[in-house]
Amino acid sequence: MNVVAIFDIGKTNKKVFLFNENYKIVWEKSVNLEETKDEDGFPCEDIEVLQKWILDRLDEIKNLTDYVLKAINFSTYGASFVYVDKNGKVLTPLYNYLKNYPEDLKAGFYEKYKGEEKFAVKTASPVLGSLNSGMQIYRLKEEKPELFKEVAHCLHLPQFLSFLLTNEAYADITSIGCHTNLWNFKKMKYHKWLKEEGIAEKLPPIHFGKDVIKNNDGLAVGVGLHDSSSAIIPYTINFTEPFVLLSTGTWSISLNPFNNKPLTFEELKHDCLCYMQYTDKPVKAARLFAGNEHEVQTKRLAEHFNVPVDTYKEVYFDKKIVANLRSLNYQIFYPKKYDFDILKECPFQKRDLAYYKDYETAYHQLMLDLVEQQYFSTNLVIHNSPVKKIFVDGGFSKNSIYMNLLAEAFPDVEVYAASMAQASALGAALAIHQNWNPKPIQNDLIDLKFYKH
Repeated sequence: MNVVAIFDIGKTNKKVFLFNENYKIVWEKSVNLEETKDEDGFPCEDIEVLQKWILDRLDEIKNLTDYVLKAINFSTYGASFVYVDKNGKVLTPLYNYLKNYPEDLKAGFYEKYKGEEKFAVKTASPVLGSLNSGMQIYRLKEEKPELFKEVAHCLHLPQFLSFLLTNEAYADITSIGCHTNLWNFKKMKYHKWLKEEGIAEKLPPIHFGKDVIKNNDGLAVGVGLHDSSSAIIPYTINFTEPFVLLSTGTWSISLNPFNNKPLTFEELKHDCLCYMQYTDKPVKAARLFAGNEHEVQTKRLAEHFNVPVDTYKEVYFDKKIVANLRSLNYQIFYPKKYDFDILKECPFQKRDLAYYKDYETAYHQLMLDLVEQQYFSTNLVIHNSPVKKIFVDGGFSKNSIYMNLLAEAFPDVEVYAASMAQASALGAALAIHQNWNPKPIQNDLIDLKFYKH
């Protein structure tokens, strides 16, 4: 059986899948790898351990007698650079994008390049410190100039993993185009600051996501993709009518491939940004820290009501509870005007839990508050575009309260819970389809459940 191997590398969970020619998973392995610390004692990915795990899994796959490995690709978290010298040696730790960024360095940078507002609008990148991965390169250059001189290639993590197997250095538009401060979305090329700072020559040429590199074993190796951009690929292949994908996990990210209007600074301030598809088209996106908020508040609820922390899994949508809670809350649930303050913090944080007679009622209130926030966030990317459907994937797609409330919040749009096996891994497999798979792509890759409002 011919297969493609996809390494799907998350911050904590590392997975590898074998997909057959019908894009069904036929074999998989996963592991949680221990983090290490950088020179400042900040936790970060142990790049050596990760490399070893990937090479060991590849050896294991090659020894499986039932499968013929035809191609390999990578989908990984973004905003993370690996710096290698001319011999391919890794020169620094894989710095964590959550690491604090020096305020003076940041202020000096934006002052030099026409201020936060102009720069953010040009690069479609909210001001996020280390999460703007280009700022990590700038920091290395400023703080460790001798080490920076040794750098031959700055590689985002997916491209480094491809380099590991091919020894060929490339860049990829999905990694460059996600809040990195690297890409000028108006001119659709690298921002000129990279040349001025002597960084441009250390960025390798851009490689198309659909093309592959043949390695020494004759395997077709993809250049790798940023996981958020990879996750949208199965949807753009299966659906042509305008839609928004609401990808839910720690972050809830609303992605609209059908909104090509330039970002405003107002939108950027409220965590709107642009991602790039592997086809070079921008995707307008809005982020909300909803999964994290849900985790924090369900712990608070569990403590208050003295129940197990996962009790919410047993709570199902109850119209009566929702109607009662709405009648008690004075505000109209979905005001037509934008209320941006609601995106900064969830109203539930300030609610007194003693007010609720039981866990079930309090949990419904949490979901009302989270979906209200989601309404504002998702509307930032729907705004004036002809969206007819919202597909929700990830954790919240399995939550009946969330899905029913979301369908109510968007009465003019069809709302679906979408489930598919490993969206970002599947996207990375589909991106290189033409290079390994003689069969046509099936149109049944995504299961949909419709929620009536």
